[in-house]
Amino acid sequence: MMIHELAEQTGLSVYTIRFYEQEGLLDSRHVRREANNYRTYTDEALERLKLIKKFQGIGCSLAEMKDILQDQDTHTRTNLEVIDWIRHKIGEIERKKDEYDQMLGTLHRMLEYRMALMDDSQAAPSE
Repeated sequence: MMIHELAEQTGLSVYTIRFYEQEGLLDSRHVRREANNYRTYTDEALERLKLIKKFQGIGCSLAEMKDILQDQDTHTRTNLEVIDWIRHKIGEIERKKDEYDQMLGTLHRMLEYRMALMDDSQAAPSE
């Protein structure tokens, strides 16, 4: 398939797909050059990009994605190493969640305060 089709099917931009290719997240299994020098992408590329989007969704950096995908391709990590990485990622997300919960708490208090001010100003008699 052509890059525009792949972009449409993945929801990624053409620029992003090319960036991933340049960064080595897609390789010769995923991208082929035709005689006219156009790139064509395999169904495996589609699955790879879907996987990349999942890892992005859990907050993986580009470096983490490279490591994860390399391990998926070569199976160099032990199951225990993968479990440790998953636990570490869970910890990161839980810390971020706590930060967001604190921010939400602050915003809710600010909103309550402002709503109370508005109620007070409407209840005050005008002269």
